[in-house]
Amino acid sequence: MSQEINSIFNEITDGKETPSDEQMIQMISERVEELLERNIELLMSYLYRLDVAEAKINAALDLSAIIPPHVGIATLIWQRQKERIATKKKYKQDPIDNWGIE
Repeated sequence: MSQEINSIFNEITDGKETPSDEQMIQMISERVEELLERNIELLMSYLYRLDVAEAKINAALDLSAIIPPHVGIATLIWQRQKERIATKKKYKQDPIDNWGIE
């Protein structure tokens, strides 16, 4: 698991354990469930900013889905965050020497 994710989780858990995917999804799903009930527009705004595919969101919200909507969306969020971190690692650039310093 990346150091960035561990850092976030350590803030939440006071550094007591390393999170599993299931633990992270559970934590995210609690907030997603709250937003689904109280402020779905804000949730959709977050999903848009995270660049979660609309088709995947619609599938997660489908009433015939086996997985509850809040868990499905939490899973999408967690997967997307892991993708973003992997992309950052893959295309990481070294700092530019003397950038902005003359």
